[in-house]
Amino acid sequence: MNEITIAGIRRESMYSPNHVGNDAAIFQLTAKALRKQGCIVNEYSETALRNNEIKENFIFNMVRRRESVCTLQRYENEGKTVINSAYGIENCTRERMTRLLLLNDIPHPQSLIVRTIDDPLPAFQSVAFHNCWIKRGDFHAIHREDVTYVRNREEAQSILEEFAIRGIDCAVINEHLTGDLVKFYGVTGDGFFYWFYPTSQNHSKFGLEQINGNAKGIPFSQAYLQYLCNKAANVLNIHVYGGDCIVSEDGIVRIIDFNDWPSFAPCRKEAAPCIAKRIYSLISKSCEKEQRSLI
Repeated sequence: MNEITIAGIRRESMYSPNHVGNDAAIFQLTAKALRKQGCIVNEYSETALRNNEIKENFIFNMVRRRESVCTLQRYENEGKTVINSAYGIENCTRERMTRLLLLNDIPHPQSLIVRTIDDPLPAFQSVAFHNCWIKRGDFHAIHREDVTYVRNREEAQSILEEFAIRGIDCAVINEHLTGDLVKFYGVTGDGFFYWFYPTSQNHSKFGLEQINGNAKGIPFSQAYLQYLCNKAANVLNIHVYGGDCIVSEDGIVRIIDFNDWPSFAPCRKEAAPCIAKRIYSLISKSCEKEQRSLI
C-alpha cells in the first residue's frame, strides 16, 4: 500500500480526569509507531473538529466530547475510516453499554436503568440488592461524583436527586459485586491483552478501587477474560479498549466497565505498537475494499 496520511485527534484534557499525562502519552506513542510504519500522521486537537479542519480520509482518535463524536459519525457516514468508530465511542457511554452488554449475554452485574427525576423505589423493589453503584447514564465519568457507591436505597435516591440537579437525565444502577477487582487493556485482532490488580499497583482514577479492597488472587482464566473482552469490544464496535471486571470467590468473571481507548498506563510501551498495527490493518482493509469497488 502506498504511503498514507492519517489524522490523529487528541483527547481534550477535561475528558482525562486524573490521567491527562497518561492519555497524552499513549496517543504520542501510537502516532510514533504509525510513523515507523511509513505513515504520515497529522496531529490535531478536538478544536480542529469543531472548525472542520480535518481533511484526511483516515482518522484515529481519543475524543470524548459529544460534539466531536457527532462530527466523527458524520465523517464515517461520508466514508472516512475512523478508529475507534465514533459510534463505538457512543456505545461506551454507560446506558448504551449496559443495554448492549446485557442484551448480548456478556456477564455483567444485575442492573437498573432509571430516570433521575423518578422515584427509584419501584425499580429497587424489583431487585434483590442494596449495596450498589450509581453511575451517570448519559456519558463517561468526568467527575468523581459521576460514579458513586451507595449502601442503601435512601443514599441512592439522594445521589439520583443530585444527578437531576446537575442536568443528568438518566442513571445506571449496578449491583455491587464482591471479589477481586481486575483492570484490563486490549486490542482486537492483534492478541494484545494485559490485566492487573489496580490495588497492587496503586492505580486509580477516583480512588474507588478501594471499595473492593486488596485482591486475594482468586484464580480465573485469562483466556476466558480475553475472550469476553473481545466479544464485548465487537458488540460495542471498538478496537482499542480497556475496562474493569470482578472475579468472584467462585471464579466467575463479570465485566463492570468497558471503555474506548483508555490510557494503557501500566503497559503503554508494549501496547502502542499493537494499537498502531491494528489501525494500519483496518486502514489497509478499507483501502482494499475501496479498490475492489472500483473494479
